Amino acid sequence: MGFRDFLSSCAAIFRLAHKSDREEFTLYLKLVTIGVAVVGTIGFIIKLIGNIFFG
Repeated sequence: MGFRDFLSSCAAIFRLAHKSDREEFTLYLKLVTIGVAVVGTIGFIIKLIGNIFFG
């Protein structure tokens, strides 16, 4: 892949990209918040189990 191909790929990505509206932004924000909460809960449970058995 040459430099020109890279630049044309970048240009294609910028043509496809768009600024999200308020509804789309709130949807992404809710999904990210749920994901962080799930991962945090799983980590807390693993830490709690580790403390109960090994701590």
